Amino acid sequence: MEPLSHHLLTQAYNNGWANHRLYKACLQLTQDEFVAPRCSFFPSIKATLNHLLTVDWFYLHMLECEQRGEAPEPDGERFFDPEQPFATCTDLHAQQVQADRRLITYCSALHDDQLARYVSIVRPDRVQREQRVRLLAHLFEHQVHHRGQVHAMLSGTAVRPPQLDEFFCEEEAVLRVGDFAELGWTEGQVWKQQGPR
Repeated sequence: MEPLSHHLLTQAYNNGWANHRLYKACLQLTQDEFVAPRCSFFPSIKATLNHLLTVDWFYLHMLECEQRGEAPEPDGERFFDPEQPFATCTDLHAQQVQADRRLITYCSALHDDQLARYVSIVRPDRVQREQRVRLLAHLFEHQVHHRGQVHAMLSGTAVRPPQLDEFFCEEEAVLRVGDFAELGWTEGQVWKQQGPR
C-alpha cells in the first residue's frame, strides 16, 4: 500500500500541475480581462490568484519553520500585506511556481512516522497548532477551492478553462506529457517508479 507521505507528495505535484494548467490559460488574458470585476468570492481573477499565493506563503512559512525546528515569525499577517502583492499574471505566475516547488520539496522530505508532528500557525489573536497531515490536507483543499473559482471566472472570457479534475490516472499519462515536459517532471519522479506499465 502506498505510504500516506507519498500520497501527500503526489498531491503536491498535482497541485503544481493544476496551477501550471490554470496559469497557461490565465496568461492568455489581456490585463483588462485579468483585473475585470467578476462574480466570485474574490472580485477578479487577479484578486483570487493573489489570495491563493499569499495563503500558500503563509502556510509554507509555518510548515518550513516547524520542519527546521524554528519558531515562525510572530507577525503572520505580514504575508497578507498588501492583500494583492502582484498586479500582473506574469508576475503572479513566477511567484506561484516558486511556491509550488517549495511545497513539493517540503512533501518530498515527509515520512509517515512524522505526519502527526504539530505545526504552530501564528494567528492575530493566538497560535493555532495543527498536525502536519491535517494542515497539508487543509492547504490542498484551499487551493482546489479557489482554483475552481478562477476556472469558473475564465468561463466568462474567450479563454477556454483548462481541465483540472484529473488526478494522475495511470492510463492517461500521455495526456500530460506536454505539461510534464514544460515542468521538467517525469512520471517516475512523481510516482517513484519507472512510469506507467
